[in-house]
Parts: sequence; structure tokens; C-alpha cells
Amino acid sequence: MKKQHIVRSSKTDPGTTQTDWTKADAMSAEALDAAIEGDPDEGPDHLSIDWNTAVVGLPARKEMVNMRLDPDILAWFRAHGRGYQTRINAVLRAFVEAKTEA
Repeated sequence: MKKQHIVRSSKTDPGTTQTDWTKADAMSAEALDAAIEGDPDEGPDHLSIDWNTAVVGLPARKEMVNMRLDPDILAWFRAHGRGYQTRINAVLRAFVEAKTEA
């Protein structure tokens, strides 16, 4: 299953962060500015984007389908908690990608 296809976040559970906030709080303003400048995602290069040519891309819309599944298969996915439909989609995607690569 490719994690790039499964993205979940919520207001109540934003996920984990890789930031060491204790270290950041202990840094001086100059050291913090230097660290930000050294970050390729936050350096001055990100300001050189020409926003006039930017295109808004929306994810592909999912289709609503009705399908019949064996009760034990559906029970297994549901037993693993919320998001079982997303997991079923991920399993189907992995199958399609494996067959496409072959």
C-alpha cells in the first residue's frame, strides 16, 4: 500500500511533528533565522514562485459505487476501525498497480 495515496488529518488530531520545539525555544533569534535560511523548504527560493502562472489542482473525485462483499471480508476491514473504506480502496489500488507493472 502506498502511503502517498492515503492522507488523513483532522482538526482534533493533526498528526505528529518532526520539530524539536525545546531546541527551537532555546535558540537565539539569529541562530533561528540562520536555521530557517538553511532549510530548502523555507529559504528565499520559495519566494521566487510566479503565482500568476500557478494552477490549482484538485484531487480526482472518487466515485460512489455499490458493491457486494463477502461478510467476513467486510467484517475484517471494519474490525480495524475507522477508515475501512479508505483501506479497501488502498488494497484495490495496490492490486491494480501490481498488475499494471507486470
